[in-house]
Amino acid sequence: MTLLTFRFAPSPNGELHLGHAYSALLNQRMAARAGGRLLLRIEDIDITRCTPEFEAGLLRDLEW
Repeated sequence: MTLLTFRFAPSPNGELHLGHAYSALLNQRMAARAGGRLLLRIEDIDITRCTPEFEAGLLRDLEW
């Protein structure tokens, strides 16, 4: 049996908004129902706008 992997891949170039929260929650629930996993992939390729502070805030916000 193949383990399904769902992902949430925000860019840490600002604070999370309601759309991010909805996407993360939806993917987490689909992964749980499918017996799969949720992968958090930080899209930090925009080096001019992505900051460690935004990344830390993103991780804190997802703790709920």
